[in-house]
Amino acid sequence: MILHIRHMVCQRCIRSIDDVITRLGWPVRRIGLGEVETGDDWTEDQISTFAKEIQPLGFELVDSRRNRLIVQIRNEVLNYLVKTEEAGERPVNLSDFLKAVIPYDYSYLSDLFSSVEGITVEQYYIRQRIEKVKEYLVYDDWTLTEIAYRMGYSSVHHLSAQFRKVTGMTPSRFKMLGSNHRKGLDGT
Repeated sequence: MILHIRHMVCQRCIRSIDDVITRLGWPVRRIGLGEVETGDDWTEDQISTFAKEIQPLGFELVDSRRNRLIVQIRNEVLNYLVKTEEAGERPVNLSDFLKAVIPYDYSYLSDLFSSVEGITVEQYYIRQRIEKVKEYLVYDDWTLTEIAYRMGYSSVHHLSAQFRKVTGMTPSRFKMLGSNHRKGLDGT
């Protein structure tokens, strides 16, 4: 059985869910972004208990096919961001990536995502990408040129223009202001 969970966006989220399951003492095969594959089928009471346990942590079980698809799109966009970051360039076009990992036509996925989230898949990706850039700016480990390369931007100018469009400020201005302008990958 696979349970789908909304708002899981990072390794810390996976550890939080793992802590809950360990505390409950229930079998699981795998915990990934947005999902838990149980070792055995859990009873309705176990699922209900699990849902109540994860809610105070900011997570919730996804109950419909439509909601599961939205969670899957969000998770795959984050996976794509990681792959981009690791490669220093976009491995493939985002729409091609999503078509390869989610067995639906991209236009359907895009329309569904836009209708539920109020932004396009590409806009969601750009926002997550900018949040990652903000992280690098705050930690001050790399120059803007190195960040642009690592995040798959064609140039520092492209990164700066997109950063300004999303945040309303330049990367250097953001760096001066510090980390209080960052958002979590889940948008909060």
